[in-house]
This record gives sequence, C-alpha cells and structure tokens, in this order.
Amino acid sequence: MSRLAADSEASKGRLLPEAASPTRTPFQRDRDRIVHSSAFRRLAHKTQVFVHHEGDHFRTRLTHTIEVAQLARALARPFGLDADLAEAVALGHDLGHTPFGHAGEDALDACLAGQGGFDHNSHGLKIVTELERHYAEFDGLNLAWETLEGLVKHNGPLLDAEGAPAARWRANGIPEPIRAFDRRWPLALDQWPSLEAQAAALADDIAYNAHDIDDGLRAGLFTLEEIRAVPYLAALIEEIENRYPDLEDSRKVHELSRRVITRFVEDALDETSARLASDRVETAGDARRAGRAMVAFSQGMAAGERDIKAFLFQRMYRHPQVNQMRADSDRIVRALFSAYVERPQEATPFWRARGEKIGRARAAAEYVAGMTDRFALGEYRRLFDPAARLG
Repeated sequence: MSRLAADSEASKGRLLPEAASPTRTPFQRDRDRIVHSSAFRRLAHKTQVFVHHEGDHFRTRLTHTIEVAQLARALARPFGLDADLAEAVALGHDLGHTPFGHAGEDALDACLAGQGGFDHNSHGLKIVTELERHYAEFDGLNLAWETLEGLVKHNGPLLDAEGAPAARWRANGIPEPIRAFDRRWPLALDQWPSLEAQAAALADDIAYNAHDIDDGLRAGLFTLEEIRAVPYLAALIEEIENRYPDLEDSRKVHELSRRVITRFVEDALDETSARLASDRVETAGDARRAGRAMVAFSQGMAAGERDIKAFLFQRMYRHPQVNQMRADSDRIVRALFSAYVERPQEATPFWRARGEKIGRARAAAEYVAGMTDRFALGEYRRLFDPAARLG
C-alpha cells in the first residue's frame, strides 16, 4: 500500500465494535458481507436498461456491479491503493436501486413528493445500516466507516465549504436517511471521499459507457454506422476496421467495447497521476482535502464521454422500445406503492410493522424499492391484473 491508500489498520472502525478478523482486513470483510447480502443477490433480477425477459445477454444490475468492481480494482492498483476497499464500494454502490432501473426510482420519488422523495443512494445506506437483517448482534452489515463513507460520497462531497448542500443537492436538500446517519456517526460530508471511492465512482462511468454501447448495438437500438456520429467512437471503429477489414459485426461490437474500456482506463490513470502531482497530493488525507476529484478523466476524454452519453440518451435511454418499458414500469411501481399504503395487509408482516414505525408511505416505498423486476411484476399481477406484462 502507498501513503495514498486508506489504511485498514487505522480504520475509524465500525459503529458497533467487533473483534478483528484473524484472516481478513476490515475492508475485505466488508466486501464479503456485501457479496453475501440479500440485497446484492437481488441485483441479479433488477434492470440496468433492459428488463430481465428481453434476453440473457443484456446487463442486469448485478453484472454491471461486477464490471464496476473489476474496473475499480484496475484503477486502484497502480497507485498502491487498497483495492479491497475500492471493490467493496463498487460492489455496494447500487444496492439501493429499485426494480425497473431509473424508471422505478423516478416513480418512487414522485410518490414521495413532499415527504422527502426517494434517492437510491440514501436507500442503499439504509440497507447496509438497517434493513439487512441476518446478523445476531446487529441490523444492517455494520460496515467500516471508510466503506460507508465511500458508499455515501463516491460521487463527491454532499456539503460545500460553508456547510450548505453541494450543487447536486441544492434543490431538494440532502436526503434524510443520510442526514440522520451523519448525526449518529459523522461521515465528513464536506470532504472528498477516499481515492478508493473515487476509483469506484469513475469505474461506474466507464462500465456504463462501454456496456450500454454494447447492449444498445446488440439490441438493434442503433447500428455501428449510426454510432459513428460520435467522433470518439467513429475513430475507434475506423481503427478496428483498418486492422480487421473482414471482421463480422458481432466481433466488431466486442472490439469496440473493449477499446472504450481500455482507453478510458488508460486516460484516467494518466490524468490521476497528473492531478496528484500538480496538487501535491502525497497522502490519503491530502486527497480528501484537495478540493476536487483526483481520480478523473482528462478534459479531452471528458468531452468524449459527454458526447457518448448524449448519443445514448437520445438513441437508447429514450428509444421508443425503452420508453414503453419505462411507462409500464412507472405504472406498476406507482400502483404497488398506492396499494401498500392503502391496504398494508397486502405487504408482509415485517413491512406492515415497519409502516407502523416509520409511516406507511415510507415503508411502502422501501418495500417496493427492494423488489426485483419479476417480483414486482408478480405482485402487480396478484393485486391488479393477472395478465399484465411489460412491453
């Protein structure tokens, strides 16, 4: 480990103290607890962009998470960071996602308008600190402070230097689950997270770009010719065709995806090295106080990434086929939420009791958020329409 790494031996510990493991560091232990959690297993049946019945080769939240974890380690290792911490944050970063991807989250946020809204990141914190209920001595996973901090702040500080909500949170404020936990165990919301958490956040962006291009092409939402509208991707396609002039399209798609990943990772490693040097960041503490992300893309690559995201937004995320799925998902999530609020007896005993404790609306939202796509659809069929389907 370098001086830039989060030091597992100097960890701030766990909210509920536990004896140290004789065989694993705290961050290795956290990684293992996340992998063995129920919420992690449910990611296998939660939508990334497509829903589970559309094909076995499209990404789910689980396959996306595994790809992010691999990339997070690749970004962490060259700088002597704690790759286990980077992996733990990566593996846990999507635990709070709802069924049906961002459509499900948007629907729950609308259902809770005026009641604090819904945010998948804060719900993920609630899962690992409260809702996982398997251990004899505590609720949640009792993760180390550094892992919790990374899960909450992997996209940057939540507060600015004056203590006001950062730009992303200015309109609606910091979600109450995060504020409540921070009052209980402060997470330094005004500081940048560890370099390991920053590596996990950038790995998320790289994985999204690469696999959404791959899934979109394989699904026929756009073609290789159409994606040449993105100059960065056009150059990569030309490179592939010059080297392999007779390559079949399926292999060409894979060659494009792997080049996107490689170039993004290589650029991030170069830019991170440059930032560490220019900002004179020599220790993990320096990185937290640097005032900007250290693990980042260069300006040129950031511009290329924006072009890719703009293309994907128009041609994939708002494709008529995907829009139909979004509309169906929105209807299902809103209907389930209303049903459990109005008829709490339809929920399981645990969620009925939780509704008495925290309010029916919030409990209904948490219950729906934890569902997989197929369980949510099954509940909708049970409660409303036995013949209901998506798309």
